[in-house]
Amino acid sequence: MTEKKSHHKLRPLEDRVVVEAMNEMETTASGIIIPDTVSKEKPQKGKVIAVGSGKVDNNGKKIPMEVKVGDIVLFTKYGPTEVKVDGREFLVLNQSDILAVFE
Repeated sequence: MTEKKSHHKLRPLEDRVVVEAMNEMETTASGIIIPDTVSKEKPQKGKVIAVGSGKVDNNGKKIPMEVKVGDIVLFTKYGPTEVKVDGREFLVLNQSDILAVFE
């Protein structure tokens, strides 16, 4: 329910996508779990929460979005803009910053 609530408050424009980062824990070879908060890297995996309507090309034709709400995506670590809505952190990025969709 909360996801839909936040989705309605943050509507991406054109070919932008709102992603909620998936913080993954890393395990060392000896089995010690290192939480993502210790890592210096920004998360590169996330769940698509909202998508824009698509970009319009130079001929006025709408280019359809390739990702949809619910997709788990891999994205570049330096492309997103971080935003906070209702105490939750989200990333807003261009579709071109998404490298792949997990199937």
